[in-house]
Amino acid sequence: MPVVEVKNLENEKVGTLELREEVFGVKVNQALLWEAVKHYLAARRRGTHKTKTRAEVKGSGRKPWRQKGTGRARVGSVRSPLWRHGGTAHGPQPRDYSYPLPRKVLLGALRVALTAKLQADKLLVVDKLELENHKTRNLRQALDRLGVDKTLLIVERAENRNLELASRNLAGVKCVPTRSVHPYDLLAHDRVLFSQAAIEKLQKAILPREKRA
Repeated sequence: MPVVEVKNLENEKVGTLELREEVFGVKVNQALLWEAVKHYLAARRRGTHKTKTRAEVKGSGRKPWRQKGTGRARVGSVRSPLWRHGGTAHGPQPRDYSYPLPRKVLLGALRVALTAKLQADKLLVVDKLELENHKTRNLRQALDRLGVDKTLLIVERAENRNLELASRNLAGVKCVPTRSVHPYDLLAHDRVLFSQAAIEKLQKAILPREKRA
């Protein structure tokens, strides 16, 4: 069973925590992570691209010249896609790129991402994420003591207003509650920082159904 050190914000060891093998000791499946990331990025696409069809561009509906006898090609409208300033044939239209992904696949990818972070020694656990105030400087100093010098994902059990306000001005730092943790965020950040309560809640929530007591 995996074991991690629990520290405080002063980078002092205050205990250890046993993690569930079913969450933090699974086989790293790259294909599962790819599916989760692809699903996440597809849902983020705005899909607002748009071109005008021949029915939408400006121009008269009158036939430019008679069908026969002029020696020129047959034309029905100046708004034809074949003409300059005409409509676009089969151009992009607004659409929703999101698609459903089975919950079992998403939770499996989350367990794989957490396992990968633990194996790479990129997972930090602190006893509490309580700050005296919402000043960004205080959080930055705490992260420096913990040795965080790159991007970081902070996961807290519930709403923590001081933590949210202090972290939002730090480049490369993102703070989310346990219910919003996604494999994409874990992969997009170099390290992940959990409060002890948050990691206990998360691993209980994403246990395979057959392993839940």
